[in-house]
Parts: sequence; C-alpha cells; structure tokens
Amino acid sequence: MGGSGSKAKGTWPFTSSGASGDSSSEVSKHALARLRGSKNATPFIFTRRSSLYYDEDGDLAHEFYEETVVTKNGRKKAKLKRIQKNLIPQGIVKLDHPRIHVDFPVILCET
Repeated sequence: MGGSGSKAKGTWPFTSSGASGDSSSEVSKHALARLRGSKNATPFIFTRRSSLYYDEDGDLAHEFYEETVVTKNGRKKAKLKRIQKNLIPQGIVKLDHPRIHVDFPVILCET
C-alpha cells in the first residue's frame, strides 16, 4: 500500500530530544525550521500511490487477462494470457482517512 517514507537517516522533526549537548530550546528551533522547510510537515499521510491500472476500455484493476483459445492435438483449450501493454497507472489517490507515517517514532497501543 505504500506511503513512501524517506530512507535518509536523521532526526524526526517532532521529537523533543536531540543530539548530545543540544539544549531543548535549540532542538525545538531546529525542529521548527525543519517543519517550515519540509513539504511533509505532519505525521499523517493523506495520499498514496495506487497499485491499480486502467486498460484501453477504461476498466480499473490490479491485473488484466485475455482469454485465448489454443488448439493442441485437435483439442481446443482456453488459456488466460496476462496483458501488460497499454496499461495506465491510476496514480496518486487521496485516502478516506489519514494514516500515521511509518517513520513516526511513537508506539501506539490500546488498553
């Protein structure tokens, strides 16, 4: 389903702890600067890349197959052939409910 996460190592902008030797006010200033400068400033994900495709007819699905008739030894047999050409990805889809980003450093539990 894949909300894309960053693979770069660094500190999360929502944490209150920083590197050793930093005071909490310096850390919060740096976190605010990262928040203002980044495009994804919330721990929530509102969109995702869809894994669905449109075919030539405008149908939407994960995979498309075409039924073909194969004659072997005088017998007709139906086979399914997977279509991989002329498919258009659906693209970015807005989520119904926001999700929490995979890199968000909080453990959620229900009691």
